[in-house]
Amino acid sequence: MPLVKVKRFAQVTLPSDIRKKFHIAEGDYLEAEVVEDGILLKPVAVVERKRAWEDLFQVIDRVGRRAPKSSRKTEKQEEEEIAQIIKEHRKATRKRKTNA
Repeated sequence: MPLVKVKRFAQVTLPSDIRKKFHIAEGDYLEAEVVEDGILLKPVAVVERKRAWEDLFQVIDRVGRRAPKSSRKTEKQEEEEIAQIIKEHRKATRKRKTNA
């Protein structure tokens, strides 16, 4: 288990193998949570509000175009489909960020 040293201004440097495994790059955000045995750091995606709304409307538009007009889905099915598309979009965004 690699050691991480707390430096000036409480800064820490994550080992490169951990950063690579979780696709963490300079400028990314981590959520810090107190857990029973210590501190848990979780990568989080932070998106500008305007861009998030634009992305959401694009996803909704794609979902609307995919659904045949004759077969209506239940509300739960629509939510699951939207959640899957959002998940795919986030994954693609992280991959683009990693390759940049």
